[in-house]
Amino acid sequence: MNKEVLKVLEKDARATPEQIATMTSLPVAEVQKVIKKAEKDRVIVKYKTIINWERLGEEWVQALIEVKIQPQRNVGFDAVAERIYRFPETRSVYLVSGTYDLAVLVVGKTMHDVASFVSQKLATLESVQGTVTHFLLKRYKEDGEILDGGDKMRREPLTL
Repeated sequence: MNKEVLKVLEKDARATPEQIATMTSLPVAEVQKVIKKAEKDRVIVKYKTIINWERLGEEWVQALIEVKIQPQRNVGFDAVAERIYRFPETRSVYLVSGTYDLAVLVVGKTMHDVASFVSQKLATLESVQGTVTHFLLKRYKEDGEILDGGDKMRREPLTL
């Protein structure tokens, strides 16, 4: 599979096969074939748009929750992670090294919504031994994109 095609799509999901063909020097038909196979094989999982909701005045609360869990026999962390990623509040779930086992990114309309999710849904799961919640105060960059001020390059003055 041609990784150059995928790298272009990763940076710009709106790139057309014609644009990608020009950028990679591949025939358009080959680019279309690569994309179709990548979608079929779930190498391309989703096309995504990053929206800066703060600029529209939308209020959302995001939290990163560290979760300590007791792995289950024969399935390890996977079964618990699956239960957690099926909750609609959950945006991302990662198995991590360190004191905690999972890092869970959740979203809610208010801090109370996130707190309720943690206390009523997450902490009540049988394998969950403890949680630590970190509320995200401001997003500067997401998925490689600078959200505010990215159009201006800031340089410190040179001092002698």
